[in-house]
Amino acid sequence: MDAMTTKDAADQWGITPRQVQLLCAQGRIPGAVRFGNAWVIPLDAKKPEDRRGKKKKDKEDERP
Repeated sequence: MDAMTTKDAADQWGITPRQVQLLCAQGRIPGAVRFGNAWVIPLDAKKPEDRRGKKKKDKEDERP
C-alpha cells in the first residue's frame, strides 16, 4: 500500500499535522489507518472539505 504520514499530508494540504490527525480520528479521510500512535494515509487521499464557511454563507444568503 502506498501511503503517507500525517506530516506529509499536512505539507501537501497546507494544514498542520495535528489537524490531519484530528481529521483521521473523525473518520473524514477515507482509508486512513492507525498503527500504534501513527496514522497512515493513502497517497491518493484528498483533503476533506472545510465545513466552517458553509454555515456563515448560508446565513448571509438569508439576510434581506
